[in-house]
Amino acid sequence: MNKKEDLVILITGATDGLGEKVAADLAGTGATLLLHGRDRDKGRMVQAKIHKATGNDRLYYYNADLSALDDVDSLAALVTKRCSRLDVLINNAGVGAGPDPTRRQASPDGFELRFAVNYLAPFLLTRRLLPLLRRTAQEAGEARIVNVASLAQRDIDFEDVMLEKEYDGMRAYAQSKQALIMFTLDLAEELAGTGVTANVLHPASLMDTNMVREWFGAARTTVEEGAAHVERLVLSEDLKGVSGIYFDQSRESRVAEQAYDAEVRRRLRELSFKWCGAGS
Repeated sequence: MNKKEDLVILITGATDGLGEKVAADLAGTGATLLLHGRDRDKGRMVQAKIHKATGNDRLYYYNADLSALDDVDSLAALVTKRCSRLDVLINNAGVGAGPDPTRRQASPDGFELRFAVNYLAPFLLTRRLLPLLRRTAQEAGEARIVNVASLAQRDIDFEDVMLEKEYDGMRAYAQSKQALIMFTLDLAEELAGTGVTANVLHPASLMDTNMVREWFGAARTTVEEGAAHVERLVLSEDLKGVSGIYFDQSRESRVAEQAYDAEVRRRLRELSFKWCGAGS
């Protein structure tokens, strides 16, 4: 990896939980951090908090509601306009099953909310930022995409992707994370030889986050534990050139078998381009 203080890193969902901890740790290395959140006041507060803790004055806040594809587009356009390089994209932002897992919610664009935020948003954001990532890899030798998924994985039902017939919040969450894993495997194949790598991980089980407390009431692990595994994928020299791997924390592992089916991934990819208008 390039010198840590030279890196430009975008983290979605950087104002809370895992994302905030990863942002604070990476800011401590001297890297330039692009911090994404969806609450401007909270975002500015977290930006100031990290600056005070680390002394890093290269912290920039970007506001966007990732449930809305227009906001995702605008975020990517702003990053591309303001930044001459992007060394690492960490797709971390996500929503859980919700306070009432029996109640289906839709995004502003009409998609099932978990699928929209946990999958369609990182799909579109990554596609839009690929030219910048590719250019950085050409100039600096590499760039990395790190997607935060989960052990919770459920096969996608292509007859009812948006779960309009039979809804369950946990199924919606697990399906969205499986889609993100499938996207990562596709990206790794597409980007082979470009210097841009794409990997995906389950950082830790039931970390002490708002999402976990909402579902389960109590955490089993800390955000510090999960953050260490995310940061390894961002910074480790041992992982230079490594791509298309799913990590259970720091262990290379396998995912649900549907993710390895190239035809299923093709079907998801084509639908995703259609839904996001992201071109091919």
